[in-house]
This record gives sequence, C-alpha cells and structure tokens, in this order.
Amino acid sequence: MNEALLRAFIYGVEMDREKAMNIPSLAGAILKIADTVAAIPIKLYKRNGDKNEVVEDERTVLLNEDTGDTLDGYQFKHALIMDYFLGKGGYAYINKNGRKIESLHYVKESNISFQENTDVIFKDYQIMVQGNTYDPEDWIRLLRNTEDGIRGKSIIEENKELLSVAWAALRFERNLTSKGGNKKGFLKSDRRLKKEQINYLKEAWRELYSNNGESVVILNDGMDFKEASNTSVEMQLNENKKTNGIEACKIVGTPPAMIEGKATERDEKIFIKYEINNVLKALETAINRAMLLESEKGQYYFEADTDDLNRSDIEKRYAAYGTGIEKGFLQVDEVRKKEKMPQLGVEFIKLGLNDGLLDPVANKVYVLNTNKTIDLNKLRKGEEVGELNLENNPSSLTDTSMQSGETAGQSGTEEPEKNL
Repeated sequence: MNEALLRAFIYGVEMDREKAMNIPSLAGAILKIADTVAAIPIKLYKRNGDKNEVVEDERTVLLNEDTGDTLDGYQFKHALIMDYFLGKGGYAYINKNGRKIESLHYVKESNISFQENTDVIFKDYQIMVQGNTYDPEDWIRLLRNTEDGIRGKSIIEENKELLSVAWAALRFERNLTSKGGNKKGFLKSDRRLKKEQINYLKEAWRELYSNNGESVVILNDGMDFKEASNTSVEMQLNENKKTNGIEACKIVGTPPAMIEGKATERDEKIFIKYEINNVLKALETAINRAMLLESEKGQYYFEADTDDLNRSDIEKRYAAYGTGIEKGFLQVDEVRKKEKMPQLGVEFIKLGLNDGLLDPVANKVYVLNTNKTIDLNKLRKGEEVGELNLENNPSSLTDTSMQSGETAGQSGTEEPEKNL
C-alpha cells in the first residue's frame, strides 16, 4: 500500500483549507454554491400593510455593486461564502460615519481573533484584527453551525476523516502517475552485487519511474524482476474516487450531478431549495442584524431577490404566467416587470366576459357585455347599487328603479287573488 495512503489510515492527515480545495468534487461543490449566491442581488424592503415595497437605498449599492473597498459586490459575497464553509465564518467590517454606512470591508477569517469573557450565559466578546479591538455590532458575521455566535464550524473541522482519506487517495494517484504507471516490484540476482552495481541499478530504476518514456533498464544475466501484486486500493482506485466525490458533495448538500454537468430539473430544484435558500437565509439574517438601524428593525428588511434563480424555461414560465392572468391573481404589467419588459400602465385584472374587468385601484367592476360599471365602494356602504352607463346615460338607473317598482306593484295585486 502507498505510504501516503497508509499514513492517512493510521495517523490521519492534517487537513487544511488548501488541501480541501484540492479535492475536485468538494471544490466544485463549494464554488458552485459561492458563485450562485454571489450573483443574487440583495434588496431592501419596507413592510407596508400587506405589501412589501422595494426601497432605493445606498446600502444595497454597497452589497451588490461597489463596496467602497477593493472588492466589488460579487467578489465580496463570494469571499464571505467561501469563509463560511472553509473557515470559522465570513466576516466583514462595516465602516460607519455616524449612522451612515460608508463602505464594507471583507476581512479574511484567518486574520480574525477574539477576546471573550468566561460567562457561559451572558456571553460577550470583542473582535481582534492586527492588534486592534472592534465591537461585534460593527461586523457582518456569517457563521456556520455556530454554538456561541462568535465563531462557526467549517466543513473541514466537521469532516476531517473523510477529507483526509480523499486527499490521501489523490496523493496516491499522483504517485502512480508520476511513475508512469509502472508496477512496483523488486530485483533478484543470482550473485552478490557490488556497491557500484547497486548504485547503478538504483539510478536506472529511478529514471524508469520518473515518467520519462525514453528510460530503459537492461538486466544482465542472472538478474530477474519480480512484480509486486496489486493492492486492493490500486484495483479499486476509480471506484474509490467516485465514492469519495459523492461523499464530498454530500458534505455541502450539492447533488453530484450538478458538478458533473448532468443535473436534471429535479437536481436543480433540490440544490436551490435545500442548499442555496439556506445559505441565503443565513446571509440575510447576518446583514439584517448588522446593517439595519434599531429604529428600522421590524419595518425594513434586506432580502435576496431570487426571481431569476427560480426562473424555469420560457415555455413553462409563460404557461405559468398565463394561468396567473387567467385566474386573476396576476396583472399584465406584473408579468412584464418580471420579464424585464417596459410596462404598459394597465391596472386591470383580466376576467371572463361573465365576470367583467376589476379595477383594484378605483374599486370598480366594468361588465363588458352590458357596458356598465359597478362601484364596489357604494355596495360596501350599503347604499343603493349605482350602475352608471359609460355613455353618460343617467336615465338607465331611473328606468331600472321604475321597472322594479312596477314589478313590485303588480306582484302585490296579483298575490291576494291567488289566495282567494
């Protein structure tokens, strides 16, 4: 068995961030998550009754475009997510001028240390960077599986054994490749060799295993090469690689097909629902806690805009829009806005001819086949139903009332005759 792999099984490999990111499946899974999350814009919303309104704010520019630091918005979020998985957490300093946030500064988690108290209930701490002390409230703190709210746990810390074996298997494969795939074995001689002969054979054998195609070893009479048998690890190398890759993807919750480029629609939905949404929720919570004023909390909130992330193919998307418009819970302009098309200024909800058109702003219903408008406000107040002809014919309501009175009078005279 290869020495590196044997050492991994017996003593374990001291895993670190660099080694972990050399495992292809793990690196691909983490980068897939970081790339996806970093591309999603963060917006500021205001709660206004049943509606949530998008608010234009300079803080969203810092989060999505220009942080005021050397990193742009995409790189900023990407770096936070990488530290979230591979370190003790993602940390960013919030540079304030009074109550205004001037800039956001990502700090690599390896440069972060803590000065904390010993009280296990009323926990308190300070963040230390290059000998300077900062209050935690001045930081965005994106922590994974934290138990104290100070530092998180990396996937490396939680999965040392699996990652050590995967890393050792890569080293083992590299050693095989570096030897040109030549089999291990030993030389047997019928007679005792002199030191010069032994040194010559060692050098010739070293060149043979150096992956140099021109290297040739000629054995003199009386010498023989005995090939060592394959180990179980060598015979199952490809199978082990595949298994290790699947297990590495499981660590971060990414379907292996996403890394292999064979993802189905179901794989993508699982990836978004069970991994991306969870990471986004952690990021949103960290941003809301750090970047909202105390007076804003409860009324304002930052949230990721996942509309583009959840967009399906155009055929399914348009079919869903058609259903929404047909059932009356979507308006044409709402659909055009989602599709990034210019709005038409149409505020009507499309209904069937038997239902008419509802104007939610004016709270009126227009019936197409009768060419009339019903004011719903008057109905709610218990007033007489006002049907106004769109052609400004005021006699229509009077005629209707007179007809109703005549009908009532006739029924009143006819009823006693039936009783007789």
